[in-house]
Amino acid sequence: MAARNKARKRAFQILFEADQRGVDVQTVLADWIRHSRNDTRQPPVGEYTMQLVEGYAKYADRIDELISTYAVDWTLDRMPVVDRNILRLGAYELLWEDETPDAVAMDEAVQLAKEFSTDESPSFVNGMLGRFKNLKPSLRRDEQ
Repeated sequence: MAARNKARKRAFQILFEADQRGVDVQTVLADWIRHSRNDTRQPPVGEYTMQLVEGYAKYADRIDELISTYAVDWTLDRMPVVDRNILRLGAYELLWEDETPDAVAMDEAVQLAKEFSTDESPSFVNGMLGRFKNLKPSLRRDEQ
């Protein structure tokens, strides 16, 4: 499972970089892949990282809509950039990666928040993703 953990961390870093640069996540993913091929110091971009980034890109607008709808007293723009991107990745994996158990998707997102964000962020991320988990059947139904 350490490989999946690294893949999630890299996917989060790609989403974060895209957000900071104001470019599409697929552009940043392509940059990371190109750099890993041309620079031996850069680790390769794994299959699961690509799957997460490309999957997120497919549902990015819907994910941002969900976060905006269910984040009480927080607009998407006002959220810390780190939290926003952890939520984006966690929401994608929770709602659309059926092979990943819900508890794993949530726990991994909380771990990213513990590692990269503020002391309050893990509970915020957990609460938001918990809300999505409880609403998952209706949120998925909305997509069909």
